[in-house]
Amino acid sequence: MSTTETEIRKWRLILGEDADTTLDYNLSGEDEGMDNALSYLYDADNRKGGMGKSAPKVSRWLKDIRQYFPSSVVKVMQEDALKKYNLTSMLTEPEMLETVVPDVHLVANLMELGGLIPEKTKATARLVVKKVVDELIQKLSGPTQQAVNGSLSRAVRNRRPKHNEIDWNATIKKNLKNYQPDYHTIIPEIRLGYGRKRKAMKDIILCIDQSGSMVTSVVYSGIFGAVMASIPAVDTKMVVFDTAVVDLTEDLKDPVDILFGVQLGGGTDIHKALTYCQQLVTRPADTVLILITDLYEGGNEKEMRNTMKSIVDAGVQMVTLLALSDDGAPYYDHKNAEFLAAIGVPVFACTPDLFPDLMATTLSKQDISQWAGNNDIKIDGK
Repeated sequence: MSTTETEIRKWRLILGEDADTTLDYNLSGEDEGMDNALSYLYDADNRKGGMGKSAPKVSRWLKDIRQYFPSSVVKVMQEDALKKYNLTSMLTEPEMLETVVPDVHLVANLMELGGLIPEKTKATARLVVKKVVDELIQKLSGPTQQAVNGSLSRAVRNRRPKHNEIDWNATIKKNLKNYQPDYHTIIPEIRLGYGRKRKAMKDIILCIDQSGSMVTSVVYSGIFGAVMASIPAVDTKMVVFDTAVVDLTEDLKDPVDILFGVQLGGGTDIHKALTYCQQLVTRPADTVLILITDLYEGGNEKEMRNTMKSIVDAGVQMVTLLALSDDGAPYYDHKNAEFLAAIGVPVFACTPDLFPDLMATTLSKQDISQWAGNNDIKIDGK
């Protein structure tokens, strides 16, 4: 196929059947199947009837797009179909779930459906969620554990270690100036090492808004919570909230249980959630509170702000994430963000790939504003 023909083919697939006359190009074979799959979702004539009325057609369409398009494109088309046609049938029939390509947004949609998923589909839904969770844990657990353990190890470095606690690499580097050529050795004038670690050097509280706008953030938060719960050096607690507060700490050993335990939607009472989290704090100076919310308060805003200030004044290190996802920052309450910034709490959106490094920066009490700047993240109020 010549360059010109390739370009015409591409534009014909992009523009759809209406471009037949203008481009004078006939599709055949696989191209025709690809065009039918695209037309089924994106052509204007399909907007009235939608795809939700015929489960067999939807099932065939799902198989077709997997045949004709790469996985990254399939995920986009699935998400577009869910938004455009409200295809709950894609998520409430076992045959459908076996056909779709699992990804974070699919898990988010399953979470949003919640109690609408029939019993016959729940087992399949759990398998789909587990597949996504397992893939994300495999991708994110290594960087998270390395970042958290590394920051805590540095935090307990001391200059009077016992012999079995000496960090020899750091000690040698520090004493290179004391090298004795005649003896071919270094005099370790300064010894560096790590003190014995307590069972939990830091307490981490994840406080997560489970309103519908935060659904992708809830998915990633649950996974990161499970990863951090597996690190002995930190004690991780996870709290989710809408107008009620639910402590999911006991479920951290199984992130799939966490995600199915979340009840998305409803109002938002940040004050009630922070009041509960405040009761969990036993060592303020060694506690990090990550509040994940768009800051729209449905409860008592004045008391919410008072509680925020009380937590910070007690010495708790607090960070507010407007989102923990790849979707960008959602709409959020700018006035509450400005209030938090005024009392020294950083407010910004964070992507999952940067979250481990954020935790390392926070746990080692480095400058988060500088870290954000180095990663092209805009902190509200800065």
